[in-house]
Amino acid sequence: MIEREAMYKLTYGLFMLTTTDGNKQNGCIVNTVSMLTDEPKRIVVFVNKSNYSEELLKKTGIFNVSVLDESVPFEIFKQFGFQSGRDVDKFEGGRYETSENGLYYLSKHCNAVLSGKVVDFYDYGTHTLFVAEVTEAKKLDGGKSVTYEYYQNNIKPRPEAPKKEEVGEKWVCQICGYTHEGPLPDDFICPWCKHPAEDFQRVS
Repeated sequence: MIEREAMYKLTYGLFMLTTTDGNKQNGCIVNTVSMLTDEPKRIVVFVNKSNYSEELLKKTGIFNVSVLDESVPFEIFKQFGFQSGRDVDKFEGGRYETSENGLYYLSKHCNAVLSGKVVDFYDYGTHTLFVAEVTEAKKLDGGKSVTYEYYQNNIKPRPEAPKKEEVGEKWVCQICGYTHEGPLPDDFICPWCKHPAEDFQRVS
């Protein structure tokens, strides 16, 4: 038996990864960034293959990682995690800082930014692991780094309890909180976070 909640206890951080197609910049939310070696300074980043950023990172090989802090609002996760850069410009209308590699990073709600240049990558089924040399690292004025558990308990909106007078099925995505009304097809995909039907729980 595998209990999904047990996996949530691993000490994931939450980060905004920025990359580019050479013209337009794109970003996504990732939860696995770790230091690999100290000399030279290298990090590893896992990126889901369904993310447009994974495709762009393979092409250009450069990225930024903004280390999110506990002040980060849910809107950041909606903007960079619940929609695809294939369909929208995630940076449109926003104001962001630019690092030495020319890519944007989030200057608010984060405590550091790391720039990386990919030196290798490996296919792990649903995800690609990128190994990168750190080309720039800057400490910012943010607070304590946000963990996945903190996000689940304090940032992600809680689904509203169903009202007794409401009739019909309601299913809530346990990843992002999206609510689906009516029967849930086996092949249903969450329109916000792109997780499958198995990640939904019936609430009415």
